[in-house]
Amino acid sequence: MSATPNQIDAIPRMRGRTPIAPADLVLSVLIPVYNELKTIEVILDQVHLVAVPMQVVCVDDQSTDGTWAVLEALKAKGRIDVLLRHDVNRGKGAAIRTALAASTGNVVIVQDADLEYDPADWPALLEPIVDGRADAVFGSRFLSGPHRVLYYWHSVGNWLLTLLSNMATNLNLTDMETCYKAIRGDLARSLLPRLTSDRFGFEPEVTARLARANVRIFEVPISYSGRTYAEGKKIGWRDGVAAFWHIVRFNFLA
Repeated sequence: MSATPNQIDAIPRMRGRTPIAPADLVLSVLIPVYNELKTIEVILDQVHLVAVPMQVVCVDDQSTDGTWAVLEALKAKGRIDVLLRHDVNRGKGAAIRTALAASTGNVVIVQDADLEYDPADWPALLEPIVDGRADAVFGSRFLSGPHRVLYYWHSVGNWLLTLLSNMATNLNLTDMETCYKAIRGDLARSLLPRLTSDRFGFEPEVTARLARANVRIFEVPISYSGRTYAEGKKIGWRDGVAAFWHIVRFNFLA
C-alpha cells in the first residue's frame, strides 16, 4: 500500500526524534533552598499538584532561618524524596549540582523555592522533550507569558546578558537567565564533571555547555511572578556583573 501525501510529509518531521514514552517519564525536580522558611511548604504543595511522576530532590545550602527543620519534617511526610544539606553555604549553582548528582529521572528541571516560577508551566516545558523534538527546553519570561511588573533595569540586564550569551553560543534565546531549564536526565548528568559555578553563574554556564554539546534546544513561554528585595529576592547587581564574566569564561576561555 502506498503512503498518502500526509504520511509522506510526516516522515521528515519524525526523523531524528527521540521520544520518551509518557508511561516511562520520571521528572527529577531539583530544588536549591536557602532561607526560604516562608515559601518552601507552598512551593512543594504546588510541585505536587502537577500530575507527573516525579522525584523531588531538595538541597539546603546551610539555611539559617529554620528552613532545615521544616525540610526535615516535609521529608518525614513523604513530600521530599531526597533531602541533602551542605556543611557550609556554597551558592545556588553548587546546590543544583548536588541535587543533579542525586537525581535519577529521565528529565530534570530546576525549581526555585521562592514562588517566582509556577510548576503549572511544566507541561509546556516537558512536551518538546517527551515527544522527542528537544534535548533541553528553556522557559522564557519574555515570550508573552503573564508576569508581575517589577524592575525595569533587571529586564535590561537580562536582555544584555542574553544578547552576549547568544553572540557567544550562536543561539537565539530570549531568556538565557531563566531558572526553568528542563533537560534530559542523562544529558544533564553527563555535564556534571564540567559544571563548576557555585552561585548564579550556573545559568550562563549550563547554557554554554549545552550549546557546545550541539544539542536540540527549544524555548517556550512561561509565567513569572518576580519578588521584590523586601520579599527576599537574593540576586543583585554584583551577580549581573559576574554573569558577564561567566559568559566570557565558559564560552571563550573554557
